[in-house]
Amino acid sequence: MTTTSAQDSQHSQHSQHATGVGHEPHGNDPHRAHDPHGAHAIAPAASAPSPGTTLDPLRGLTADEITAAREILAAAGHVGASTRFVYLGVDEPAKADVLAGAELPRIVRALLLDRTSGASHDVRVSLTAGEVVRAEAIDGSNGQAPILDLEFEAISGMLAQEQEWHAALAKRGITHDQVALAPLSAGNYGFEGERGRRVIRVLAFMQQFEQDHCWAHPVDGLCAYVDMIEGRMFELIDHQVFDIPAEGGNFDDPEVQGPPLDTLKPIAITQPEGPSFTVDGDEVSWANWRFSIAFDAREGLVLRRIRFADADQGGAERDIIYRASIAEMVVPYGDPSPARFWQNYFDTGEYIYGRYANSLSLGCDCLGEIRYFDATLADELGNPRVIPNAICMHEEDFGTLWKHTDIYTGSSEVRRQRRLVISFFTTVGNYDYGFYWYLYLDGTIECEAKLTGVLFTSAYNPAAGDYASEVAPGLGAPYHQHLFSARLDMMVDGVANAVDEVDAVRVPMGPGNEYGNAFTKRTTRLRTESEGARDADVAAGRAWHIVNTEKQNRLGRPVGYELLAQGSPTLMADPGSVIAQRAGFTRKHLWVTRYAPDERYPAGDLVNQNPGGDGLPRYTAADRSIDGEDIVLWHTFGPTHFPRVEDWPVMPVDYAKFTLKPYGFFGRNPALNVPSSEALGMACHTDAAAQGSGSGCGCESGACTCSGHSH
Repeated sequence: MTTTSAQDSQHSQHSQHATGVGHEPHGNDPHRAHDPHGAHAIAPAASAPSPGTTLDPLRGLTADEITAAREILAAAGHVGASTRFVYLGVDEPAKADVLAGAELPRIVRALLLDRTSGASHDVRVSLTAGEVVRAEAIDGSNGQAPILDLEFEAISGMLAQEQEWHAALAKRGITHDQVALAPLSAGNYGFEGERGRRVIRVLAFMQQFEQDHCWAHPVDGLCAYVDMIEGRMFELIDHQVFDIPAEGGNFDDPEVQGPPLDTLKPIAITQPEGPSFTVDGDEVSWANWRFSIAFDAREGLVLRRIRFADADQGGAERDIIYRASIAEMVVPYGDPSPARFWQNYFDTGEYIYGRYANSLSLGCDCLGEIRYFDATLADELGNPRVIPNAICMHEEDFGTLWKHTDIYTGSSEVRRQRRLVISFFTTVGNYDYGFYWYLYLDGTIECEAKLTGVLFTSAYNPAAGDYASEVAPGLGAPYHQHLFSARLDMMVDGVANAVDEVDAVRVPMGPGNEYGNAFTKRTTRLRTESEGARDADVAAGRAWHIVNTEKQNRLGRPVGYELLAQGSPTLMADPGSVIAQRAGFTRKHLWVTRYAPDERYPAGDLVNQNPGGDGLPRYTAADRSIDGEDIVLWHTFGPTHFPRVEDWPVMPVDYAKFTLKPYGFFGRNPALNVPSSEALGMACHTDAAAQGSGSGCGCESGACTCSGHSH
């Protein structure tokens, strides 16, 4: 991973493709993220590290390492002319070995698919030894390798050969050349005709002209089932002919946008002395925080070894989280119609959503004094490619940190809160997702998902039941959920951790509570994995305290952090449904597991066409102890979306988040030593005019510009 400042990035964004062993065009695919700077750059091939070289076992892959991995795999006979790399990423060593400071091999994991035969393999490569150390065939019984871009791109040509497909479109008064296709993950419904097949299901949308946003014109009631290895449609669902909604949804058309709002004035965000953070490779220091940044093709942004320097302990760095990521997300839809009942997308496990990360631009995606991080991934031929500016990091003012005017002493003090923001955006088909990690001066950690983009649409059919909103004349938007799973590998002052569930409890009026004003809390230790599968309870103000069972604060109580959930609904589908079996993690807000190095993903390793029961339900079946152990928290969060008219034709951002706050971790307020505004040279004024104005970054008429100081 490389970093650039806002100013340096102007050069990095214009890097060009370098030829590797080959390159396949991406085509016009609705699943591919739009790259505002043109084609993604591919770093030039480099020589492989020499066997025996000591490499950091955790950091993100470099272009040299991707090239080396491909060469090792090819030399071992695992790469042929029709082999495609579905995933390539770091196979992280056991946490205990890393913490022990052991010299560890650098291992890479590759998921490979032969496009001709359908054969898939899960292979581990040691870059340290320069050899393949494990190779396993994927037989499909417990899921298949994720979907390739190449497979999405091949769909149109396959359906173009199917007369039954052409006839179905003709019934609707359109032709194959007039439709944009949405190839989608199929799930696993146990259909006999799909056994052993690699399946994609395809919905169609009419596109009236080249720049027409096709989501406004769903061709509903029609769905093609395609065998990707045979390269043909093996079943067509032609349930019902619906009118194709005619009204356009071209939100980027000035005529649709209407007269510009011309009363807004520029906002300037400047730091004349530069940002307060420092970056050394992938390690970041800011205020009392230190952590490392990585990027994975499957999980996207990963934060490692998040720790806080405690002033009351002589500046000693205290661990909080060993590793944090969004390890899975699923979008289950609620339309039970014959053409759509199967719509459930695992954007992480089925689509590998990190590869669709956007190249972020100054003034539009990120505002202020920005530090960018590029992401280096493998393309489907195993060559390195760079996504410039995949991660954005900057500081934000966040209002009041603490304040008091004392009526007895006359003392008046105020400090401003500030947070460090680390974020990335990915586009998966119609939706755009931003994931933002916030670190605050008082030791708080937050993760926020921002959801925008375009609704996945249908024909509005109220006669079939109340399963969709009408967002434009005749245009439906099915009810759906976005359920994220945050994997939080905890390390609160060490690895001996446990979880206490804390509820607010009313106390009945009676002896000892004669006036009925009392209330208290109930604390319950979660001792095994079966007890660790929990639901949020908003009425009880439920929180989960992650405590260290061996360390106490100055008051003699366990040091800890509390997880605060928003408490939005878990999976709405019936517990007996296919999606409830495949996305078992969505049935609880919290899962607590004993750490195991091979338990990385809440829905299992192979999510595509997985029959169900994998991931967290399987991990917790052993019911291991989680009391005073090395534990992992898995938190399910996200919105249940009944679309609004206001969500069309492009959605204003919706938000979902969770918070981790210190609870007894420190001996007192850890932000007492934050300097006042005056001490930082930002004098307080009662006269707003005296504050003046500055310069900064912004967008006008679609063009992003930046002025003022830049680093």
